[in-house]
Amino acid sequence: MAKKIAQSGGVVVIGLGRFGKSLADELERDDVQVLAIDLDAKRVQDLAGRWTHVVQADATDLQAMEQLGVGDFSKAVIGIGNNLEASVLTAFVLRKLGVNDIWAKAITTSQSEILTQVGVAHVVRPEHAMGKRVAHLVRGRMQDYIEFDDGYAIVKTAPPRSILGRTLAEAGIRQKYGVTIVGIKTVGKDFSYATPASVVNDGDLIIVSGARRKVEFFSDQD
Repeated sequence: MAKKIAQSGGVVVIGLGRFGKSLADELERDDVQVLAIDLDAKRVQDLAGRWTHVVQADATDLQAMEQLGVGDFSKAVIGIGNNLEASVLTAFVLRKLGVNDIWAKAITTSQSEILTQVGVAHVVRPEHAMGKRVAHLVRGRMQDYIEFDDGYAIVKTAPPRSILGRTLAEAGIRQKYGVTIVGIKTVGKDFSYATPASVVNDGDLIIVSGARRKVEFFSDQD
């Protein structure tokens, strides 16, 4: 059964706390088949039927994971953020079974660094990322904020008054601030792709992309 899931692009989700459950829900909503694993028998029983395959097993047990066919999957997500030892041992088992595309939740910076050192390709810190995002939204005009690992960010924000009524070429956004306005939304209309001839008016919203610090600086301008 596990091999069939793996061949159709399935994902192993290990650890069914809030993060794991939310992830598994989204994957199945997108028609990705999920093999969900948790050590807690009661939790697995409560989640029975929520997804196609929910299994009670010790993810740090190599033999148990082999029997489930986990090695036939190309992707796995470790959602055991509150137990460093279990998280790291699970990563070792997945690597031992040949799963190369491993994602893992981390709570602290040190946990993130350890997981990276043992071969986890992608480490996410959802609470940390959400805290940073909310801080940006609370302190300024930003209405949405996404930061990527390489220091690149995209924000939705109100435009500074200094660029209102001017084309983007006239305002010299890229030359002055080192960012790019990629979209403009006028009240009552959908977002439109921004060009050098686009004019930003009072009440518009703009999508801005660029290096994180430059985007933040631009968004703080009046």
